[in-house]
Amino acid sequence: MKSIFCSISDSCDCDFKPDIKGLEWDLYKNLYGQHMAQDIVSEAVVNFIQNENPDRPLVLSLHGASGTGKSLVSSMIGRHIYGTAMGSPYIHQFVPTLHFPSADRVKQYRSDLKHWVERNLTACARSIFIFDEMEKMPPGVIDVLEPHLGPFHVLFQTNYRKAIYIFISTVGQEVINKVALESRQAGRDREDILPKELEESIADAVYNNKNSGFYHSRIITEKLITRFVPFLPLLRRHVERCAQRELCQRGECQRADVASSVGGAMTYTPNDSQYFSSTGCKLVPAKVNLFL
Repeated sequence: MKSIFCSISDSCDCDFKPDIKGLEWDLYKNLYGQHMAQDIVSEAVVNFIQNENPDRPLVLSLHGASGTGKSLVSSMIGRHIYGTAMGSPYIHQFVPTLHFPSADRVKQYRSDLKHWVERNLTACARSIFIFDEMEKMPPGVIDVLEPHLGPFHVLFQTNYRKAIYIFISTVGQEVINKVALESRQAGRDREDILPKELEESIADAVYNNKNSGFYHSRIITEKLITRFVPFLPLLRRHVERCAQRELCQRGECQRADVASSVGGAMTYTPNDSQYFSSTGCKLVPAKVNLFL
């Protein structure tokens, strides 16, 4: 019956084909050095998708330095729910510098965002909304979504509790990097760092940072974020794995020498110990071009 319905309908339910095993495998295989993100995202998405009548939307807030895998994870979620990373009409991405560039137009942005989100939820209850670079979002804009993120009811005949919201930000990286460095200096394995050591500190950081889109936001005080997802700074071995993946995508899997050269060409911090890549894996494609 569904195939007959979908042959004559453009309902998003016809494109909604979650591949849970595929998401779990993708996170395990292609996300490097991020055990907390792997576990949190996998568990949160699986539990949400399997619940046919969730009491609230899934709201994930991804935090960490540039190049640590936040955008990669958001694209994985889209790809394994709708079969495409950003090409689906039901996956919507906002970039503050493009969509909300002026801090003196907050009132207009709030109105635009509210109507835009509601219109897309009416068209598809299972919409995915991705807000990138939240550190560049004018404070006050995102609060217009507060009623959409809690355990409320029906909006325009649509159960909008089935939507997924993903916020991406570098705010909180100082807290995350400090814990990672202290763990390293204490001889503690990075995989022993637990989310509960970071989640409250990240929430405080985004709430109190004037450059955060969540600055003094009720979304934080009302605890409407389902999970804060910390992304740790990457070690050289993680950078080299990123380089190896890039090489394999170009049909050059055998060039381990290039992966090693890329790892050696990165800048590492802190200055006295050189543990963590200052740009994560962000510059890997350019460095591969240089050494290949």
